[in-house]
Amino acid sequence: MKLNYHHLYYFWMVARTGHLTRAAKMLHVSQSALSGQIRKLEDTLGHDLFIRESRKLTLSEAGRMAFSYAEEIFRHGEELTALFASGSQPNREVMRMGAVATLSRNFQEEFLRPLLGRDDLELCLQSGHIDELLRRLSAHRLDVVLANQSVQGNEQNPWRSRLIARQPVSIIGPPGEHNLVGFPAFLNGKSLILPGPESNIRQGFDQLCEYHRIYPSVSAEVDDMAMMRLLTRDSGHYAVLPPVVVRDELNSGALEDYGALPGVFEEFYAISIRRRFEKPALRELLSKSAGSFLTRPVDDHSD
Repeated sequence: MKLNYHHLYYFWMVARTGHLTRAAKMLHVSQSALSGQIRKLEDTLGHDLFIRESRKLTLSEAGRMAFSYAEEIFRHGEELTALFASGSQPNREVMRMGAVATLSRNFQEEFLRPLLGRDDLELCLQSGHIDELLRRLSAHRLDVVLANQSVQGNEQNPWRSRLIARQPVSIIGPPGEHNLVGFPAFLNGKSLILPGPESNIRQGFDQLCEYHRIYPSVSAEVDDMAMMRLLTRDSGHYAVLPPVVVRDELNSGALEDYGALPGVFEEFYAISIRRRFEKPALRELLSKSAGSFLTRPVDDHSD
């Protein structure tokens, strides 16, 4: 039986939106008609393309493979339209990347640096909570998610987490406090800006304080690294931060790194999904050695 590309297009739209009702509105068809078209495609292919749980649709293993082919087919269709409209073939690869909202912007910039300025690549960057980003990844609306925690994949969601960088966490504060005694004594009673309780950094810091029986004063708990950077720069308080977050302030002398906290690290992960066809730009990024995205020294004053 021949493949009906009209049915495949309907499937592609549902898979991209992750929602049958929303796709039906976009396609100007009824939900029942759209569902029937997808059933016909499943009958043609001999596999269920979605796992149906109440009102939720999740791509099955066969659905993920079908979506990979559909992405290529309809991307080429868009290029064909552009070719006849403009007389030139765009031939641009599109990479959609998600980043956890609390992730350091400086780190994201370093990760993206190899892709910036490429004429053959269109980069789409989205931020959000890890759960929402993973849902978009599973629905093939994202190619990769940057996070500061790993996730465990399963048959339904074959995520894979790759450690791409690991860096120490330091006490960062106003410059010139050279009379500070060594760790851990100087933390006692010190007013600190800390990451929120759910942060891996915070959990490591709390364990460190518990082990050494030190009791710092909490000035603020902040989940967002960009806000921590601003508060640390402007408040005069000390903070528990990875140096990359305040790299520019350290370079300019506005802040000072008073030393790494033993055993406390932040890890950066690239979370992708196992696919038969992986985009070349993503494959190139993930082939880099762990840590290569944090190679710029903090005393480098170049932008």
